[in-house]
Amino acid sequence: MANHSQLGFQDASSPIMEELIQFHDHALMVALAICSLVLYLLTLMLTEKLSSNTVNAQEIELVWTILPAMVLVTLALPSLRILYMMDEINEPSLTLKAIGHQWYWTYEYTDFKELTFDSYMVPTTDLPRGHFRLLEVDHRVIVPTESTIRVIVTADDVLHSWAVPSLGVKTDAIPGRLNQTSFLATRPGVYYGQCSEICGANHSFMPIVVESVPLANFEHWSSLLPS
Repeated sequence: MANHSQLGFQDASSPIMEELIQFHDHALMVALAICSLVLYLLTLMLTEKLSSNTVNAQEIELVWTILPAMVLVTLALPSLRILYMMDEINEPSLTLKAIGHQWYWTYEYTDFKELTFDSYMVPTTDLPRGHFRLLEVDHRVIVPTESTIRVIVTADDVLHSWAVPSLGVKTDAIPGRLNQTSFLATRPGVYYGQCSEICGANHSFMPIVVESVPLANFEHWSSLLPS
């Protein structure tokens, strides 16, 4: 999860988030190169006397037309690749349905019979020692590690958004519509998120907690739940 004075992304815990961070760094390097070139040209124009032939040269017109097009290509190709990877869902191991309410989440494990529960934020007065205020919930989403999880997202009342930054997941929950996304947690851990849509007065009080556990632990957890 994020910490105080953090300037970068959270540590990636899924392949998609790793790709997003790499693309972010790639885009920053392209922006740095553009800013350096523009600063150099501005300095040159202020310090050197350019002739009319240099200012009106067709070669310069050609360069500053082709160069931006090449920059756009270097940004568009990796971006399209990541968008395709985020949209592609191949044979998920588990399907989870997340339903947004004012102001809590309901989760349904559609591969299990009647495995559903509500997830509310734990009030500060009831928060166990060492847990995170405004981020902990009474029922976490338990998923197996190294397994593709398909998440079907919708809402019961107003717009919500199911988002877990370290997993690279952010999908709008729209009443009357089913959106889907997927993630794969590469290691066991607890991942925190929040509703990322301004959905009302308690918008900031409907956190999301995903706990990734080994497959054997997940099977044991699901067997203990009442059917």
